[in-house]
Amino acid sequence: AVRWLLQRHPERVRQIWMQKGRDDQRAAEITALAKAAGISLQSAEARTLDARTAEASHQGVVATVAPSQPWDEAKLQAHGEALAEPAMLLLPEGVQDPHNLGACLRTADACGVHAVVVTKDRAVGLNATVRKVAAGAAETVPLAAVTNLARTMRALKGQGVWLIGLAADAPQRCYDTDLTGPLGVVMGGEGEGLRRLTRE
Repeated sequence: AVRWLLQRHPERVRQIWMQKGRDDQRAAEITALAKAAGISLQSAEARTLDARTAEASHQGVVATVAPSQPWDEAKLQAHGEALAEPAMLLLPEGVQDPHNLGACLRTADACGVHAVVVTKDRAVGLNATVRKVAAGAAETVPLAAVTNLARTMRALKGQGVWLIGLAADAPQRCYDTDLTGPLGVVMGGEGEGLRRLTRE
């Protein structure tokens, strides 16, 4: 995640600490990127990094960063109108586990998704665990936190975005579906899947 930030948004990285004794390719890459961006990089003992991260698994590299801020409905709409190519959105509904949202962001990044749209309530937000699991994708794929997913879906449809719902009992397979053009892929949360109102 730190390397990805240095590659994509070095202006947001304030300082980096690296565990003493790290002498591997990733450490060398991070050191070179930090130097090129003029970012201070200090060596530190493992216990110092543990203290800085409240015992979180840091893999020997810790950075202080100006966090990205989630989009709201207005910014999502403005971004959609400004796209030079058909929109590709992911709308995971009610995802509670930060590991799952991190995986959604990582997969969205790999698939060229323009933004991930989540609800502000009844879902996990963009926390430290999500950022770590996303392995840098939380810094490159915008996350739009909306108040009402059904209303946002109606607005997206009004902008010409086709919505596709994913469900185990769906009558059609994704491989047999035309997924070209402006598209929003809607998927359910870990428990109940797509809620009734969302399906409708």
